[in-house]
Amino acid sequence: MSNFDQSFESTRLAMLAQQHPEIVKVKGKIVFNAEEDEDRLSGTSWKLEEDIFDKITESDFKLHIIELLDNFIQYRGQHNELPKKEGVIHFGDGNLDIEWLPNGSIKL
Repeated sequence: MSNFDQSFESTRLAMLAQQHPEIVKVKGKIVFNAEEDEDRLSGTSWKLEEDIFDKITESDFKLHIIELLDNFIQYRGQHNELPKKEGVIHFGDGNLDIEWLPNGSIKL
């Protein structure tokens, strides 16, 4: 029996959104995928409606979201929760949401 916590991801994303309200009010998305043979983040692609990438990097938001994604992928792997390799983080209006996609859906 798995002890996968269904609120693990949403709770941590909500906490990150509270830390970076100026960034998550901008509409955007982060497409990500994991190593095929390992439960580790391998790549991201960012799409933003405003040019705030410098602010994202300077504020450590980028570092925090990448660490979270890697943690989410590892956590899903530990609990054999599928899907676990690909997805999209959507943000805007002060929120961060994650959408997991079936393997093979994303090409970065």
